[in-house]
Amino acid sequence: MTDLVGYELDAGVALVTLNRPERHNAWTMELRAAYLDALEAARDDESVRAIVVTGAGDSFCPGADMEMLSGASSGGERAAADERPETLPLSIPKPLICAINGACAGIGLVHALMCDIRFAAEGAKLTTAFAKVGLIAEYGSSWLLPRVVGTANALDLLLSARVVRAEEARTLGLVNRVLPPDELLEGAMEYARVLARDVSPTAMAVIKQQVYGHLDVGLAEAKADSDRLMAEAFDRPDLAEGVAAFTERRAPQFPPVDPSALSG
Repeated sequence: MTDLVGYELDAGVALVTLNRPERHNAWTMELRAAYLDALEAARDDESVRAIVVTGAGDSFCPGADMEMLSGASSGGERAAADERPETLPLSIPKPLICAINGACAGIGLVHALMCDIRFAAEGAKLTTAFAKVGLIAEYGSSWLLPRVVGTANALDLLLSARVVRAEEARTLGLVNRVLPPDELLEGAMEYARVLARDVSPTAMAVIKQQVYGHLDVGLAEAKADSDRLMAEAFDRPDLAEGVAAFTERRAPQFPPVDPSALSG
C-alpha cells in the first residue's frame, strides 16, 4: 500500500486505514485509488476473511478535500479518473466493518455506507453535506441511504445536510454500534476476528450477494434464488466442517471463499 492508506493483517482481518491525518483524511483521487487498491488486495488474499476500515487521527473522512472541490468548481484540471466504480466495496466478497472514529461527511459517509457494518465512536459527527455545497446525493447514496434508514430519514439527512452525532445515528440505524472512542477500533477488530475465526468465508460471501442482490427483486424470486443457493451450500465441504466443529466443540477450519459459489 502507499502512505495514503495503511494496511495491516491481524488474525484473518485486514485493517485498512485512511491516512491523511494532516488533512483529517479528506478525500482525493489519489486517496480513492489507494483505498480501492487496499480493498482489492484484501479481496485477493485468501488469508483475509474480514476487513475493518477506519481513519487515522481523530477523523474518519470529512468529505472531499476542499482544494480539490475548488479546482473542480472553477474548471481546474481533475486527476485522471479511476475506472473502478465507487460501489466496488459492495462487490468485495468479504465483510467490511467501518470504524467511524470521528468526522464522517459527504464522500466519507458514502464510503461508510458502502461497508456492511458500521461502528462509531461516541460523539462522532456524521452528515451527508452535499446540499449545503450545492451538490446532489452522489455515488449511489440515494439508493443506499433509504435502504439503511428508510425513505423519510434519508430525505431528512440528504435535504437538510444536518449533522447527527453517533448516538442519533444509532437510533436511525445508520450505525450498528456506538463505542467509547478508545474502545472503537478494538471493538470493530474483535467483531471482525470473530467472523474470521468462526464463520464460513463462502457462506458470508454468498449472504452478502444475497442481501444486496435481493433488494430489488420480489419475495418469490428471492426465495427461488435462496433455494438454489441452499442446495449448492449442502454440496460444499463447509457444511460438514461446521457440523463437525460444533459436535467436537472446536474451532472450525473453513476453506477460503469458493469463487464458484459467487455470481458474476
